[in-house]
Amino acid sequence: MKQTGGLEDTKDLILKFTFNPKDGIDNPALSLAEDTDRDSEGQPRFYLLSRSPSEIFGFYLRTELGHTGHVIRQLEPGGPAQRQGLQDGDRLLQVNGEDVDSMEHLRVVQKIKASGTQVSVTVLDGNTYEVAKALGRDVGAMLPGIARPLLCYITKDKSSFGFSVSAPEGVKGTFRLSVVHDGPADRAGVPDGCWLLELNGASVKNCSYIQLSRKLKQSGSQVTLLVLDAVDEELCRHRGLRVTAAMADASRLPFRVRKLHMVKGPKGYGFLLQEEPSCTIGIGQFLREVDVGLPAEQAGMRDGDRLLAVNGKSVEELDHQQIVLLIRASGPQVTLLVIDAQGNAFFNAIGLSPLLFYEDQDTASGTHASSPGLPHTPCHHRAGGPQDIIDEPESCTTQASPWEGPKEMSQLL
Repeated sequence: MKQTGGLEDTKDLILKFTFNPKDGIDNPALSLAEDTDRDSEGQPRFYLLSRSPSEIFGFYLRTELGHTGHVIRQLEPGGPAQRQGLQDGDRLLQVNGEDVDSMEHLRVVQKIKASGTQVSVTVLDGNTYEVAKALGRDVGAMLPGIARPLLCYITKDKSSFGFSVSAPEGVKGTFRLSVVHDGPADRAGVPDGCWLLELNGASVKNCSYIQLSRKLKQSGSQVTLLVLDAVDEELCRHRGLRVTAAMADASRLPFRVRKLHMVKGPKGYGFLLQEEPSCTIGIGQFLREVDVGLPAEQAGMRDGDRLLAVNGKSVEELDHQQIVLLIRASGPQVTLLVIDAQGNAFFNAIGLSPLLFYEDQDTASGTHASSPGLPHTPCHHRAGGPQDIIDEPESCTTQASPWEGPKEMSQLL
């Protein structure tokens, strides 16, 4: 049994565990298969959908008058969703292990889009769903418990991260952690005895013990781990569920998406929207030149914040001009989702969208913050380059927010 952690004070902590090579699993939590049973009508079905960067998942997610739930329609022939087994009329129950049946439709769409090229979904056939709803049954009770991995950011304390790693001799990708009580890893939320799935955003399933030891030493004073509790790993193995980073519980991370609601004053909002390069995302939209005392600064905007969403709509795939028009189209008020420079750098480094882990506190508490609406005709802006002062003309008119309008909605994913 080998162990590492790059830490002198934890090198004597060896966690013993049983590994059965007959299982044929290098990293149990990363080699679990999705549901391939096409005859499971009446039971929830789990799929891991993957697409290339040039593809879409290949289905419409709809809310329909006369039907309840988030309805899957118009599957693209031969597309990822159809290939995996999704069917017309299926109801979407979970996205990346999170229950979405009663979630606002646009939030569900946002979560799928924020997942990038891979998303895990749990669905139920339409007939079973409608019958359950008609009988007043909770469809959530039909779902198996979904284990969520933990995303943990650890800052070294003196010379130690506060954990050691054990691995069976000669086996790649199977690493368990022994955590020092009240050490940096423990304070970051790493459970003792958990499985290591990713290190700094990269899977460890093909890593040898020596390679992992080297990567840990190269991490400097901070390291990001994706781990799965030993009990949850057993649950996933038993139920054949696959774990992905997008499913992670990120509640212990020090980085948070912030919600800024602004009402425009006589001098406008008081910030500059600027397009800038941003590592793995290519081009990002950043907030600059925040004027002291104006609505943007009063709402908590900081210079260098990256813009993620406008009025609940993700802008990660929109270009600069589209975003400017979207903000100006909001009328005299707007709600933005942003993340600061340090948080943006963190999520860039691990290749995940911050929106994956955003939880609206208004929604969580059972209240709903109304969002500014969109105009019938887009408002024009004066500047046409990669930066704009957001100052909407007074003549722009608005209509009701899409969150408050007709309940029939459709989104191609």
